[in-house]
Amino acid sequence: MIIKKFQAATETEAIMLAKNDLGKDAIVMNIKTVKPKGLFKAFRKTQVEVTAAVDEVNNKEKTEEKASKTSSQFNAKIDEKLHPELKTKSDESKESKEAKELEEKLNSLAMLLEQQIESQKNENKQKSSSSQKKTSQDKKVESKEGVSEKKEDDAEGKTSLKNKSIDLIIEQLTNNEVSFSYAKQVIDEITNSGTIRTLDDMLACVYQKIILKLGQTKPIRFDKDDKKPKAIFFVGPTGVGKTTTIAKLSSKLILEEKKKIAIFTSDTYRIAAVEQIKTYANILSIPVEVVYEVKDLDEVFPKYKDYDYILVDTAGRSHKNKEQFQDLKKLYEAFEGYSQLTYLVLSATTKYKDLKKITSLYSDIGEYSLIFTKLDETDAIGNILNIKLDTGMSLSYVSYGQNVPDDIEVMNPQVIAKQVLGGGDGYGSGR
Repeated sequence: MIIKKFQAATETEAIMLAKNDLGKDAIVMNIKTVKPKGLFKAFRKTQVEVTAAVDEVNNKEKTEEKASKTSSQFNAKIDEKLHPELKTKSDESKESKEAKELEEKLNSLAMLLEQQIESQKNENKQKSSSSQKKTSQDKKVESKEGVSEKKEDDAEGKTSLKNKSIDLIIEQLTNNEVSFSYAKQVIDEITNSGTIRTLDDMLACVYQKIILKLGQTKPIRFDKDDKKPKAIFFVGPTGVGKTTTIAKLSSKLILEEKKKIAIFTSDTYRIAAVEQIKTYANILSIPVEVVYEVKDLDEVFPKYKDYDYILVDTAGRSHKNKEQFQDLKKLYEAFEGYSQLTYLVLSATTKYKDLKKITSLYSDIGEYSLIFTKLDETDAIGNILNIKLDTGMSLSYVSYGQNVPDDIEVMNPQVIAKQVLGGGDGYGSGR
């Protein structure tokens, strides 16, 4: 990854410099105002500094995959500056808030490092003062060695700065419950590239690296080879909010995408579970089928041959009870002739240790995507990155409240990356 800073009199000019230097695929990482310093600062004008990044040439394949998205984002930034009349006030407010949050984070970490470095300098001065109590002959010898010692001190200072930057970022990630091994993995990957020069560079690279590790999301959509109706299973432990999630997604599929859907529920164990899903379904005029016996499904399927989706609400299963998974496998077998998609619903408030056990048991069902609920009930969402890297499965939706059909959306890797680095309010907090 190549990261550079560009300064100009205006934000538009700085962005144009970045685009001309790094190419159309450059990503604007940060924008801030730089005030003049020094004796003649009164005669100098304030500059705008843009930090931009682009993948290196040896990552060409990854760059091409993201070229369309990156290009559109960057060009939109240019268009907004050249044609301000096309930009809405809400967009300006949102982008200004995000830029300010990231800048504040960079500045706060930079200030902390500067304080630590200043303290180190004071310690070095004290050591230097005590060493001056030597004979004139010793001083002559030391004068020859002084240049070598100064070079060593400079090298140690740079190493100290780098190490403190790394420690601060790892601490920030682990405080947000990213596992230490994955935090260390991210740092190792960016430091080995040899392109890190400043704390700003390191933060920008960590931010971009986390986004890349979170990967592309996988929301509900039809593929060209899918057969109608497509069966979508929602599985997961008890109490994570599967039924509410289905209600929210059903609303979006009907109201926003104009899809024709039905709901099948096999959750006949939990008290009032069927009544809950029927209440939501009645409001949306969605048919509901209660599956008491898997063998009865053959008689039900013909009624829904023209539907787009069948959303299957399964009973919550404890990750400690392996016997219950046999019922789930039988349900999958009943839909064998249909295109299938599975979402494993997990709570963001669950401990990482338990999440690892849950995902290991659901690995037998094959490929699935991840939905995380209850993001409004926790400030530390590092487990999203942990489980994504543990399982290798795609992320999809995040849920952050009880409001139907609101409080759910396709996961945005940029929001997650920003939050685990301590920036932004995250989901469910009016961001």
